[in-house]
Amino acid sequence: MSIRTVRRMLLVLPVAALACSGGGSPPTMVTIGPVTFHKDVELILQRHCDMCHVAGGIAPMPLVTYQDSAGFAALMATQTSTRAMPPWGAVSTPGCSPPGSWKDNPVLTDGQIATFAAWAAAGAPEGDPADGPPPLTPQPIALAGVSADLSPPAPWTLTSATNDEFRCFVLDPQIAQTTYVNGSFVVPGNPLVVHHALVFSDPTGASRALVTDPSTQSYDCFGGPGISHTSLLAAWAPGGLPTDYPADVGAQLDPGTLLVIQVHYHPHVAMDVPPSDQTHFQMRLVSTMPQYFAVTILPGNFSTAVDASGNGLLPGPDDPSSGPAFVIPPGASAHTETMQFTFPTTYKNRPLPASMPLFAIGGHQHYVGSAVQVDVHHVAPPLGTAADQCLLSIPHWDFDWQRLYVYDAPVDQLPAVGPGDVMTIRCTYDNTLANQKLATSLAEQGLTQPQTVQLGETTLDEMCLGPAVVLVKAE
Repeated sequence: MSIRTVRRMLLVLPVAALACSGGGSPPTMVTIGPVTFHKDVELILQRHCDMCHVAGGIAPMPLVTYQDSAGFAALMATQTSTRAMPPWGAVSTPGCSPPGSWKDNPVLTDGQIATFAAWAAAGAPEGDPADGPPPLTPQPIALAGVSADLSPPAPWTLTSATNDEFRCFVLDPQIAQTTYVNGSFVVPGNPLVVHHALVFSDPTGASRALVTDPSTQSYDCFGGPGISHTSLLAAWAPGGLPTDYPADVGAQLDPGTLLVIQVHYHPHVAMDVPPSDQTHFQMRLVSTMPQYFAVTILPGNFSTAVDASGNGLLPGPDDPSSGPAFVIPPGASAHTETMQFTFPTTYKNRPLPASMPLFAIGGHQHYVGSAVQVDVHHVAPPLGTAADQCLLSIPHWDFDWQRLYVYDAPVDQLPAVGPGDVMTIRCTYDNTLANQKLATSLAEQGLTQPQTVQLGETTLDEMCLGPAVVLVKAE
């Protein structure tokens, strides 16, 4: 073992390994000599930041080299100390300890945060490049092994430079035999206006008759794609990453299936003319039937009380005497709405198995949102699992960083749900000017005060969703 290797190992040893830490404090990191970029900071950036902070990435600036990073030392210290960066919403809270850990979790340790602070305080010294890790060739976020990259035949130009718009684009993946989607990724063409996108399968081809603009193969679709016999294949919102399923998991596409990508456009910056967009949808396809079918669901967004199927809106604050209603009054800083979803007993007219692995879970709100928690009540708890289980907690909701959180476990060790299990999605809202994203969005609409907010599609409406990917054993 070289002297340099030993030295780098010492750099990351916790204090508790060298002396008594005492007091039960979290271990911190120690360093030898002054903190420098190459010796202390560069490796942290490579492992936790450079998946986004690269040329062409979704972050506003690269942080790969010393020259990239030195001018942002103070900002990095501030953003990491508040845990605003790296962005990650799913954390344990006193009311929620999710099962297991999360895949691709970039959260920094206390010691790494202290390293950024010490480097900034020292004036951001570069140090000796020989002390740094091997050079990293960062790559922009992308789906590996793309076998189909679909987009409208031409860009769509929005009808307004200021108004929200929902547009559905019909894509033909040319499926000649039953095929399985093992991975997917929505690539927004114009991130300044793409609010979110949903990709639906259209096995009957009914969407072709809805097209009103042949040049882009698209039509207006406020509220949904307007077709029956459809299922959700993929979803994207700001901060979303490619969906990568294990080798034995896939979503089925039958011959002749079309895809419909519904894009919600929200021009949230001042523009003189209506902008254009040409969003892509990428897939990794395999021909062999997998062990598990991936089924994407969107529980929530119910507008009425719980129905006979066990789905609906639960009673909450500010409800009228007539029953539950989704209404967030202006000035409310901790308003809650709770949705209930009961897992069905059949899917596509087939009985569902008693236990279905839960691959990923997420939350979805708009700018008024401030927190999301997803829980499940098991009618027949799996062995070793409590009847009531918290699946996800996002205590500090950030609209600009949404994603599905993937459980970091093999399929046979994933948390599971079953028919009759009851999921609740509890959403918290801050409808005050202290909510900076809301204040900015109101100003963009020429408004100076919060408005009454109800359930709806536009950005100044609200939602409460618990998107999830459930794995169903193939027959």
